[in-house]
Amino acid sequence: MKIEPVIAGFADELTAWRQDIHAHPELGFEEHRTSALVAERLRSFGCEVATGIGQTGVVGTLRVGNNPRAIALRADMDALPMQEANGFGHRSQTANTMHACGHDGHTTMLLGAARYLAATRNFEGTVHFIFQPAEEGRGGAQAMIADGLFDQFPCEAVFGMHNFHTLDAGRVMVRPGATMSGGGIFDIEIAGRGAHGALPETGIDPVVIAAHVVTALQSVVARNVAALDSAVVSVTQIHAGDAYNIIPDTAVLRGTFRALRMEVLEALKTRIEAIARDVASAFGGRADPNVRITVIPVINNDAETAWVAEAAAEALGADAVDRNGAIVMASEDFAFMLAEKPGAFLFIGNGKGSVPVHNPHYDFNDEILPVGATLWSRLVETRLKKAG
Repeated sequence: MKIEPVIAGFADELTAWRQDIHAHPELGFEEHRTSALVAERLRSFGCEVATGIGQTGVVGTLRVGNNPRAIALRADMDALPMQEANGFGHRSQTANTMHACGHDGHTTMLLGAARYLAATRNFEGTVHFIFQPAEEGRGGAQAMIADGLFDQFPCEAVFGMHNFHTLDAGRVMVRPGATMSGGGIFDIEIAGRGAHGALPETGIDPVVIAAHVVTALQSVVARNVAALDSAVVSVTQIHAGDAYNIIPDTAVLRGTFRALRMEVLEALKTRIEAIARDVASAFGGRADPNVRITVIPVINNDAETAWVAEAAAEALGADAVDRNGAIVMASEDFAFMLAEKPGAFLFIGNGKGSVPVHNPHYDFNDEILPVGATLWSRLVETRLKKAG
């Protein structure tokens, strides 16, 4: 792993910052402590700082020389609503809240780059450091954009980065075009008619209806999506009743769906709605599906992807970069920033065989903090190279 010597010199501080953020996780739009910490550090580096963008978002700006060109780098700050199962010293101090996706590391890597670039100023132009709230399904990217993110902080391209558990530590992968899925969620409320468990013929059983809806939903991808497209429909919750001998009035199904193209997402939404209503009707009940698309696919710009792959290879070594990385069926609301500006989303290895994200035993690999900070820094120095 190639690491900028200046950044290597404060790697221990990066670890301390990251572990402090990990110990004090905050959910989306509640990142008050984290935002204050980020803003304080950026100011100490000499950056211009704007707060309250998208509620708790922070943008630091560094300008060098008169070059009008500008780029933006983005990290996310929020944690997940889950209980941490780790026992190390920097484990979460907040019940049912945990940095289980590595946003603590993403934030720290970008802070490390800001510190280095502010100290060395080996570029000419403007770089905006975007620290986004509420990535985990709460619309933080949209909130920042709605608050005029790219009007206040114009840029020619925007880049984001996420850790990945199946990559060797510090290795980078990126791919042109669709790289992460868009997705949505659904709530399906099924109304039947309650009855005694020994007299099911006197009621309409919503549990049976729910079971048939779940089974029928398995046909959505198999029989409505082309073989060369990728899609997922998963029912993740079933709620009904609270007694052994009472057939309840209602049942509720909840879940998620993902696809790499908007046309497929729309088709999934339509089929989920129709299947829920029609299956319930066939059994004499009624279904009220609430199906919504919450995030669009991550589509990397071809030209920016080629550029960032080449720049990453120069920064970290050709062997450290996979230019045709795997498609990831998880979702990421950085997609909305890419819909506004050309750019690319990269993955950096957290260590092959490391614990996957969204797991109560997950932890970010502190060894890659200076690698990520080096990569961000080199991208800025390459893109905004000083004349002469």
